[in-house]
Amino acid sequence: MVSRGGVTLAGRTPRGEPIVLRPFRFRDQEEFTEARRRDKGWLTPWDPTSPDGELPATTYREMVRRYRSRARNRESLAFLIELHGEIVGQINGNSILWGAARSFSAGYWVSSRVAGRWIAPTAVALLGDYGIGGLGLHRLELGIRPENTASIAVARKLRMREEGARPNFLHIDGAWRDHLIFALTTEDLAEDGWGSTFAQRLARSWAEHVAHR
Repeated sequence: MVSRGGVTLAGRTPRGEPIVLRPFRFRDQEEFTEARRRDKGWLTPWDPTSPDGELPATTYREMVRRYRSRARNRESLAFLIELHGEIVGQINGNSILWGAARSFSAGYWVSSRVAGRWIAPTAVALLGDYGIGGLGLHRLELGIRPENTASIAVARKLRMREEGARPNFLHIDGAWRDHLIFALTTEDLAEDGWGSTFAQRLARSWAEHVAHR
């Protein structure tokens, strides 16, 4: 769905819980800030940082304006993840490249209290199907620290192809960190037999998960 505020995506997790990906609003500041504060210890090890040290603080309103500007220019997309109308995370479609590349990457977090409920893989599936099916992009990439087993599980649930390691790839939690790269292209979706959409791939993973419980 597209409104004046931007694109909104909706779906259900394989467990049947409804989630919505929607743009940031100025009035979300208190709830968003509290969600981040409450899970600071859970999120900080995976948060991007600057190799130049502490940068001038950015206000919430400045952040929202930056997200909106980049969305208008089709450079990136930023969504809040809502479960039953409550903010439980964030997912971004970053580094959108057009021309010969037609690629983008995804970064995300979810609150610790909803971890394990297939919310993150559902959010990535919604974003992936919008980026590839809706925008006409060709490739979605995830860069994940090897220590982040929960996020690696997201890539596995979506049957994303592992491409190998990039040493010292991104500055995370105060240092340059190695990352594993996972990706799917339109060719993978058409040819590898796991499903022609992210949603189909996730449903298949859930069926196998249930069958082996």
